[in-house]
Amino acid sequence: MRIKTVEAWWIKIPIEASRQHRSDFGRLTTFDSAILRIETDDGMVGWGEGKNAAGSSGTYGTLVHMINHEIGPKLIGRDPADISTIWEMLYNGVRHETAASSGHAMPEIARRGLSVAAISAVDIALWDILGKSLGVPVWKLLGGRKADRLPAYASGGWESVDRIGEQLRSYIAAGGFKSVKMRVGAMDRALHVSASRVRAARKAIGPDVDLMVDAHGTYTVAEAKRFIQMVADCDLAWFEEPVIADDKPGMAEVRAAGNVPIAAGESEATRFAFRDLAMLRAADIFQPDPAFCGGITEAMRISSLASAFNLRFAPHLWAGAPCFFSGLHLCAASPASFIIEYSLGANPMIHDLVEDTVSVKDGMVEIPDRPGLGFTINQRVLETHAQRQ
Repeated sequence: MRIKTVEAWWIKIPIEASRQHRSDFGRLTTFDSAILRIETDDGMVGWGEGKNAAGSSGTYGTLVHMINHEIGPKLIGRDPADISTIWEMLYNGVRHETAASSGHAMPEIARRGLSVAAISAVDIALWDILGKSLGVPVWKLLGGRKADRLPAYASGGWESVDRIGEQLRSYIAAGGFKSVKMRVGAMDRALHVSASRVRAARKAIGPDVDLMVDAHGTYTVAEAKRFIQMVADCDLAWFEEPVIADDKPGMAEVRAAGNVPIAAGESEATRFAFRDLAMLRAADIFQPDPAFCGGITEAMRISSLASAFNLRFAPHLWAGAPCFFSGLHLCAASPASFIIEYSLGANPMIHDLVEDTVSVKDGMVEIPDRPGLGFTINQRVLETHAQRQ
């Protein structure tokens, strides 16, 4: 079995006006991502996804061009089962043979950002192919699953102080969620506004539902520490991305200043960045995004780091179907996983792009049993919303 074709598209699916929300990066009118299709010479097809922007926003022309014209040609004729070898070849670039023989990484200068996003898309698709070729779900290839259903948390929460409680209660009613996450930070323009919204949320959902907050890295260290003090009586389950990911010492300072667990990692690429988070004691919960951190291969390495440092693993899954389903398989196999992100914002890239139903019942999400990643792409939706590059 050899790789025959590699083709990526910028998929841009409109979000109906009634379901649009405004966050710190503006109002989202479309859900965008780079979706990749790899086919082998015996007709096996794997699907992948790469991301290079916050949330579901952003432009993907450059990433798609990179996959199609720089990465893709290097894959033609290769054995798709050589997943780790291909990962290291793409990461180390022109030095990949020397790196392989020397036993340590020698990556190219542009080793993060778009490069790793492209590697992520390829890696996810290769795992999909491997599972399909062997007739088993990806979680079985990763070591087995610890449960056939895992807890999920409802991810959303943008409403104002007088409506946030109603919004979060609607999430709980929709899927029986025991955990919900809301957004804070720059979108509120003032710390006291964020704090008031959090207090209103806690009052509305009561003490028995876990409440997480996500600042998208928009606070300064001083602001993040003040915010923790202002909501000290709200029993937060975690504080996500309190400060910019580039300031890992600052994040460690925030963690040390309070008793709220810190979650981080959706903006980080590769195990090396998460090693630094662990060594600096900057986070309690690792949140790699499989479509950006380096794919399933790298996310599994990151989950092993979390386990080794007695931390927890909850990947960032605000994404399209290939990334989301990758997260399901990773969480099923990782000893450090404990909860799955489930988008309660408008997410056509999960629900419309695949023919399968992705739902939560009693706060639990099912782990796919079908070969590969376990979904079927809706070709009509793909073709309708593909932006040709």
